[in-house]
Amino acid sequence: MSLLDDTLALVATPSISRDEGALAGHVFTTLRAASHLDVERIGDNVVAATRGHRTRRVIVAGHLDTVPGDPTLATITGDTLVGLGAVDMKGSLAVMLAEAVRDTPRSVEVTWIFYAREEIARHESGLVELCELRPDLLVADAALLGEPTGGVVEAGCQGTLRLGVTLYGARAHTARPFTGRNAIHRMGELITAVADYVPRSAEVDGITYLEQLQVVSVDGGVAPNVVPDVAHCTLNHRVAPDRQLDDAVTSVSALLSDVLDDGDVIEVLDWAPAAAPSLSHDLIDKLVRATGAPPRAKVGWTDVATFAERGIPATNFGAGDPLLAHRSDEFITLGELDAYAEALAAFLA
Repeated sequence: MSLLDDTLALVATPSISRDEGALAGHVFTTLRAASHLDVERIGDNVVAATRGHRTRRVIVAGHLDTVPGDPTLATITGDTLVGLGAVDMKGSLAVMLAEAVRDTPRSVEVTWIFYAREEIARHESGLVELCELRPDLLVADAALLGEPTGGVVEAGCQGTLRLGVTLYGARAHTARPFTGRNAIHRMGELITAVADYVPRSAEVDGITYLEQLQVVSVDGGVAPNVVPDVAHCTLNHRVAPDRQLDDAVTSVSALLSDVLDDGDVIEVLDWAPAAAPSLSHDLIDKLVRATGAPPRAKVGWTDVATFAERGIPATNFGAGDPLLAHRSDEFITLGELDAYAEALAAFLA
């Protein structure tokens, strides 16, 4: 069987977030057959570790879950697999499994982590669960996360900030709007300010990150004949690794200062910090050299930040085009899988 067939077996096993049990069982059974691995299942998370005499340890991690969709539609045509999760990230998982069960000499000890619930709220993440229940399993000198990167190193990650904004007005009859103030009309000014936002560029350790700001939801209104006196919106801000929460909130508040009045409210709804590139770390530098391609910035947030919070230098490195993730037609090729497997094996050798 080829890596494409291995990937199809994973894709054909449904594992939408919170329903990863069957796939976790398959991964556990596969890894338990390898006598050189110590394997544990904690909930729907599976951890397998080599126990040799190398002084350094690398974590190679990937999530089991996918966004909603129908895995039964997966097909292989020629050297291409089309199916839910093929890119994000069952192609990388197939390579990880194949490499994990190989009992071959390596330059480092390896901990393979297959975890649940990455695609939903961070507090539900299986990786966070492992951090809380079994932190001893997450001790390492460096970590690789198999998020799709096209087989190159995508360094660090952006932080993600969700802000709730509430604007106030004065209620009135729609036949006499001049006696009130329309909060939804005020929201139009805020939306225009966000739409005119010019993304900030930040260079961190030679890697350029481009920040983004978007309105992602709007609500308000009282009744068809009432001028609304309150309106809400939610903003999503992608933040470069050179900034922390306070800096990010301050920058958005400054952008909106001309459309905010006394009494309006900006509140933090969710925050996941960014992670620095860590390219100066010798193991991550070795991985860059194994790929034969220059690193680039990771667009978006990943669990590289979770490892960074634990003091573990980490980077993104996976198979498949990240621009295809979460699409109904996501696909991966045998060539992409083979190239990823070759680079991963070279890094660990």
